[in-house]
Amino acid sequence: MPDTQSTSNNQMRGPGIFLAQFVSDEPPFDTLDSIARWAADTGYFGIQIPSGEPRLMDLALAAESQHYCDELKERCRAAGVEISELSTHIQGQLVAVHPACGELFDDFAPPHLRGRPEARTAWAIEQLHLAAKASQRLGLKAHATFSGALLWPFVYPWPQRPAGLVEEGFAELARRWRPILDSFEEAGVDLCFEIHPGEDLHDGASFERFLEAVDHHPRAKILYDPSHLLLQQLDYRGFIDRYHERIGMFHVKDAEFTPSAASGVYGGYQSWIDRPGRFRSLGDGQIDFKTIFSKLTQYGFEGWAVLEWECCLKDSVQGAREGVDFIHNHMIDRASRTFDDFAGVDASPARNRKILGLE
Repeated sequence: MPDTQSTSNNQMRGPGIFLAQFVSDEPPFDTLDSIARWAADTGYFGIQIPSGEPRLMDLALAAESQHYCDELKERCRAAGVEISELSTHIQGQLVAVHPACGELFDDFAPPHLRGRPEARTAWAIEQLHLAAKASQRLGLKAHATFSGALLWPFVYPWPQRPAGLVEEGFAELARRWRPILDSFEEAGVDLCFEIHPGEDLHDGASFERFLEAVDHHPRAKILYDPSHLLLQQLDYRGFIDRYHERIGMFHVKDAEFTPSAASGVYGGYQSWIDRPGRFRSLGDGQIDFKTIFSKLTQYGFEGWAVLEWECCLKDSVQGAREGVDFIHNHMIDRASRTFDDFAGVDASPARNRKILGLE
């Protein structure tokens, strides 16, 4: 298997793997050291760590202790991987929760905060501030999160939304996230929102609304995951062309969309295995990863290509084992010279004018 990890400029790194769907009470997925060794043995160079998972790390300690962060990095290096990024998907979700979803999202919060929405929100915001400091101490460049959602119950315009509802929702979302973005600016870390249904930032248009509300904050970036765009029937290739300057992270995840006479994008309340839109293991879906890797390389993406395993059919370990080869085979060593350099000619302003018939 070729070593495709790169540390050069304008070069993607990888493959990495997001650990959230793998960590459990069963070895080798129950401790940082053992899951890191498993990832390295499987062929991964980087691990993306869910920061709220106590079996893997102590976020509060990482925010305050450089010694602890150095120890975390050394333990990962000893296992054969490095930390690519931290994530606060769970905590970010709780920064903004509509009351209709409060009962369900209470399960994401510590037990003593359940049923206390204001305290839950304050805890989530503090978690993001801690994540900025921890990412800085770990020497990381990007961080993954969810935006949360105040407006998701109103994503379909029926009943008719009152004038100003969407604007007020994004204004409040910006009020909550702007101080967090400032913390990430102080830390020198990009805050990358995964564009994801169920979040107020679920497509390009909603991200643009948010970006306007936070005054185009330089640290407000995108975690690009084409699977969520395919299942919404967005142009996931063109998305890169439009937003490449804001893409700070990349989840390599496959999906398929096969509508029927019975259901389409909304899924008819069916389980994942029966929905027209389904997440699949890498290579089993419909996503054109050759074009995606080419476009990201074209635009100089320097982040990690991180596998996120979610599949309603294939086992996670098989998905990880097959996924590492899939990413390896799609990584591009960026060309260091033009292919027709061998036919190059001498150039000067005077010669160019002569060729144009001007002298």
